[in-house]
Amino acid sequence: MCIRLLPALTLSLAVLAATAATAQTVNPLAAEVDARVEKALPDIVEWRRDFHQHPELGNREFRTAKVIAAHLERLGLEVQTGVAHTGVVGLLKGGKPGPVVALRADMDGLPVTEQVDLPFKSTQKAMWGGQEVGVMHACGHDNHMAILLGVAEVLAPMRDRIPGSIKFIFQPAEEGPPEGEEGGAALMVKEGVLENPAVDAIFGLHVFPMHAGTIQYRSGPMMASADSFTIRVRGRQTHGAVPWGGVDPIVIGAQIVTSLQTIVSRYVNITEAPAVVTIGAFNGGNRFNIVPDEVVMEGTVRAFNETVRADIHRRIRAIAGSTAEASGGSVEVSFGIGYPSTINDPALTERMVPTLRRVAGAADVSVGPLTGTAEDFSVFQQQVPGMFFFLGVTPRDRDAATAPSNHSPLFFADESALPVGVRALANLALDYLHGQ
Repeated sequence: MCIRLLPALTLSLAVLAATAATAQTVNPLAAEVDARVEKALPDIVEWRRDFHQHPELGNREFRTAKVIAAHLERLGLEVQTGVAHTGVVGLLKGGKPGPVVALRADMDGLPVTEQVDLPFKSTQKAMWGGQEVGVMHACGHDNHMAILLGVAEVLAPMRDRIPGSIKFIFQPAEEGPPEGEEGGAALMVKEGVLENPAVDAIFGLHVFPMHAGTIQYRSGPMMASADSFTIRVRGRQTHGAVPWGGVDPIVIGAQIVTSLQTIVSRYVNITEAPAVVTIGAFNGGNRFNIVPDEVVMEGTVRAFNETVRADIHRRIRAIAGSTAEASGGSVEVSFGIGYPSTINDPALTERMVPTLRRVAGAADVSVGPLTGTAEDFSVFQQQVPGMFFFLGVTPRDRDAATAPSNHSPLFFADESALPVGVRALANLALDYLHGQ
């Protein structure tokens, strides 16, 4: 395919070439990777635009999976389809013995109606939560898939000189599966994606509202765990004029909300790792003078430590239960499918950061702050050493601090970041396999 490159994209290639010329080459294939990335870039951009224009929701990425599988098969990879419903896994076996490294990209879009005016704007519709919604790659997964396909395109012709194997994991339902279904990284692990052959290390990236082509990483905890929870308070209905004739679940619920604020403020050592407990929905009653039978609250927990996470869950149950019991009511507390904290393996991160600096330039690689957002890449990291990083996609002439964030209908990704992402993942894999 041949398309016209944006000026920023052409400039990015020139900068990357200059960086490659002055940087120390670690693996013997690095220079060839740069040349192949430049050659493949028009196709990478075209793939990204195609994915962007045809987003699909979690566990429903049927068209997306077909496009990915077909290209991996054309490259001669061993391809598995239908993994965790719609996931695709490609195995590139190198011509020399060595370890196994995995690279992961997520596939699903979000139930968001796009408001960005692009020639390849999404106009897709789908059913979500019982209603028709717009669908958009508002989190940038279209970029992730195009980047990983680009890595496969670049490395497949070099397989005879690669020591070891590379697994390309295209994962569905990162944003969460539909209600009542399994999905995402957890189901991929359950179905053996990290086995046969066993993976020694895994790398992944996520586009983020930072200046295009910049990279942020962090050793240890990087992104929070994320859990949703529901608290269902049951009282006893009565007339609002005679509240003593019943048990008021609204008052009980209000007391629970207030008491939950003490979990972080009094029981979490925030000097070691922050945490969040938020109630985002409080629903009960339908008339001003009727005390209802029931109140339902929904919230989220964010943490960066699994011990703290478990303790917060315990305290939510204890506070809700004791508060309801003290007032003559009852309560049910349930937690939804959660993601653990994204924790980069410290030894692996220290070993591979020089690769990121070589690829993007030291000035454009930095240690990022903790972020309360979450990623189920963390599930892979619980099984094997992993490293995850952010790739900036905000145009350099814009203030990244005010750019629309991921999940916004106005989220926009500058394509000049694509070659940086391809080079980063390709070189991380090769440097790791070459023992650097």
